[in-house]
Amino acid sequence: MKGFLVAGLIVGVLVGSSKAANAKAANEWKIDPYHSKAGFAVKHMMISNVRGEFSKVSGTAEYDGKNIKTAKVNAIIEASSIDTGNDDRDKHLKNKDFFDVEKFPEIKFVSKKSTAAGAGKFKLTGDLTMHGVTKEVTLNVEGPSGQVNDKHGSIKVGAVATGKVNRKDFGLSYGGLMDNGGAMIGDEVAITLDIELAKSSEKKAEAK
Repeated sequence: MKGFLVAGLIVGVLVGSSKAANAKAANEWKIDPYHSKAGFAVKHMMISNVRGEFSKVSGTAEYDGKNIKTAKVNAIIEASSIDTGNDDRDKHLKNKDFFDVEKFPEIKFVSKKSTAAGAGKFKLTGDLTMHGVTKEVTLNVEGPSGQVNDKHGSIKVGAVATGKVNRKDFGLSYGGLMDNGGAMIGDEVAITLDIELAKSSEKKAEAK
């Protein structure tokens, strides 16, 4: 009798684990690297904005499609994919004065908490690691959009996240003062993440 009870408990644990794994897989999305970008803007000489983007963004997200509190994001940005439209400036941004991409090749964001912030909006709080420094940041997110099916058998949703960080908090302190005392490069950086998420449709998953 004890043997049957033990066997039943083992089966129950295995079935429960399998269901949990299936539920997680059903809620997991992948960031589409071909349709996702991370943009930024920073003041130059306090009179204009220099804008740029990181073109290589990857990672995963979890969302059950119902409760925004279940939303989780793990995003990775390749620092060397920075593009401001000026080759000389991009080379400077990649060297030790700024991102030092050889030593710190990735910028990472790992969410810790998600809270609703009105219709179609939520706040995503997590750890941002950049230039070897990790700080907690909160992003304002619009989305996720409604689901659409593409011709390749994938389900797609989109979202846009915005926020602001102080570059000096991450050790990016390069820059001096102008004759009038103003900063050559602003400390505050506005960031925008345009993210497209994808997962296999149920029909495609069943076929596998």
